[in-house]
Amino acid sequence: MTDSRLNDPITRRLFLKRAAVGASALSLPSLIAACGGGGGIAAQTGSGGSSTEVNQQLADTLVFANWPLYIDQKGKKRPTLDEFTAQTGVTVRYIEEVNDNEEWFGKYQAQLAQGQDIGRDLTVLTDWMAARMVRLGYVQKKDKSAIPNETNLVPTLQHPTWDPNRDYSIPWQSGFTGIGYNSKETEPITTIEQLLTDPKLKGKVTCLTEMPDCMGLVMQSNGDDPTKVEPAAFDKAIGTLQDAVDSGQIRRFTGNDYGDDLSSGNVAAAMVWSGDIVQLQLDNPNLEFVIPDAGGMIFTDNMLIPTGGDVFTASTYMNFVYDPKIAAEIEDWVNYISPVVGAKEELLKIDPDVAKNPLIFPSDEMMSQVKAFDPEAADNPDYKEKFQAVTGA
Repeated sequence: MTDSRLNDPITRRLFLKRAAVGASALSLPSLIAACGGGGGIAAQTGSGGSSTEVNQQLADTLVFANWPLYIDQKGKKRPTLDEFTAQTGVTVRYIEEVNDNEEWFGKYQAQLAQGQDIGRDLTVLTDWMAARMVRLGYVQKKDKSAIPNETNLVPTLQHPTWDPNRDYSIPWQSGFTGIGYNSKETEPITTIEQLLTDPKLKGKVTCLTEMPDCMGLVMQSNGDDPTKVEPAAFDKAIGTLQDAVDSGQIRRFTGNDYGDDLSSGNVAAAMVWSGDIVQLQLDNPNLEFVIPDAGGMIFTDNMLIPTGGDVFTASTYMNFVYDPKIAAEIEDWVNYISPVVGAKEELLKIDPDVAKNPLIFPSDEMMSQVKAFDPEAADNPDYKEKFQAVTGA
């Protein structure tokens, strides 16, 4: 997820609705049983295009770095991690350390640049940061022979421009960026133009500090394409945003801390992330989420194997979470968009209300209304400087 989305665990905890369901039984593919014992099988993979030998033997421990509160949890237990251990014998050391993409990258960049092991077998980063990691050669290729369940990846996420064959990455969760509004405070808000110019909303609007999310919405409102950002289109969107700041329309720019203000009515409408609104609606049914008429944004958080990580063990875990039963258990707690075909059908058996929520399992029509931001533009220092000048970051 993009920077700051879960930076405040206390705020995020307000969103939780229930403990996750208990782990269900599953059978791992026979491939894992065959390759997980003594006497490893060598496989070819690579980091930044170079070939390495992968020993297809499971490690004793998998070190998994993720965002806070981004996996199923029941009390102090994480049922699907326990199930993985039960099925494979691999203990998972789960670290909630990815509070911010740039922060995490800065923490490990020097080691990664030197080709050093950072002590992480698996980490989850947002698409634009994942693209940077792949481009710089800081991640290793997956062992695809250990991930037969990758065939369950939804077609729309199979070929991102920055990793067209998914050699290095596999999605963890996705989410929409759009408009959230409090129906007690305002009439329906369906366009970014309305959000940024309607005088009835003056001073009661928040926008996101995330450049790809915020600028992607504004660019589409202006009739431009955020998937391939052109300088003139970016500058036009900056001007649109600056006008809204200068007029007093925008109250402030936020991370996911828009939740309290939106629920309380201090803010009438905001740029928001779909998973947050799903959770907030449990306490405030007056909150609504819409994909703007001109189009919304979609982000994807991806599992990656950093330099030095155990490729086979990490790949085995990727395969595990792409079993639809396991994906459903994770989804029932996380409430973002599952990338796994079949997860909805499994979740219908255990939590129909969640399974039927279109923000969690969107229709093809909804998916056609959203775009992913240009990953190279997200890393453009000139663009970032211009955006920060408007937001005051």
